[in-house]
Amino acid sequence: MKREWNDKIFRVNEQDREGLTLEIFRFQYQYTTIYRQYVDALGIDPHSVNRISGIPFLPIRFFKSHAVQAGVFEPALIFESSGTTGSINSRHLVRDAGLYEESFTLGFERFYGPASNWCVIGLLPSYLERQNSSLVYMVNELIRQSGHPQSGFYLNEYEKLADVLFALEEKAQPTLLIGVTFGLLDFAENGKLPALRHTTVMETGGMKGRRRELVRQEVHDLLSEAFKIQQIHSEYGMTELLSQAYSKGNGLFSCPPWMRVLVRDEADPLSILQPGENRPVTGAVNIIDLANVYSCSFIATDDAAKVYPDGSFEILGRLDNSDIRGCSLMAV
Repeated sequence: MKREWNDKIFRVNEQDREGLTLEIFRFQYQYTTIYRQYVDALGIDPHSVNRISGIPFLPIRFFKSHAVQAGVFEPALIFESSGTTGSINSRHLVRDAGLYEESFTLGFERFYGPASNWCVIGLLPSYLERQNSSLVYMVNELIRQSGHPQSGFYLNEYEKLADVLFALEEKAQPTLLIGVTFGLLDFAENGKLPALRHTTVMETGGMKGRRRELVRQEVHDLLSEAFKIQQIHSEYGMTELLSQAYSKGNGLFSCPPWMRVLVRDEADPLSILQPGENRPVTGAVNIIDLANVYSCSFIATDDAAKVYPDGSFEILGRLDNSDIRGCSLMAV
């Protein structure tokens, strides 16, 4: 059944996406205990749900307090959110490491082509210093797939990293510099940097109390000036997801076909807001991630967003009174 799910999820198209989404909803209602209890507590009959707009979204905080898993299995991976000192971290029990790898590999290739076309450099201080980071796992695999001799992680090695970037630029080598926000800002402030004509800079969020909070545009302006490039790319993901959305500039994200961002009315959490034909809509973020087939594919997050008619979106920041997490300390 595992391979069958993978094939369905990663080959999904617009025509059959709703049917597959409803199939996974019914599968998870049956096998994901906490999700079934949540749906039952809402008084919703799963057999009456015949549209995506009728699917209940599990509040993301349940990943802190419960094992969100479809059935009983020994997890191949356990991912844990970074959190802050004294906080309770989310845990994502991953049944199939191959499914996660297929999700982020195909998602990355959709927007950037094969990792083998790139030199991949990870700048993830603090994430490298702890266990069970889904971001580190993903970047490490992209580094492996790249096969470039200078691909790798750099930890507070700013002079060495600058030298590597100078050398890669001289060779016109396409390079991805992917890092947490505070790591990229620290690097930008330490030492002479090359003008990046062949390097894509991608921030993943994350201030982790290391700096004052900045709006995304401030961060991008600082990085654009430091690296002498016009656009800063971004990745949007989290511990509770097995898929990622990407932005190639201006903070406007797009999802792979098996992932979708919707917004709900903060005053009515069960109400999905729909963008108009030429009008975006703003609300609290609900995420459909079909790759989460063995946990929960329907998650009500603590983020706020603006969603456009074509499905692209901007993250506007955190909802009031939501937990501050290490990956989300940047107001937007």
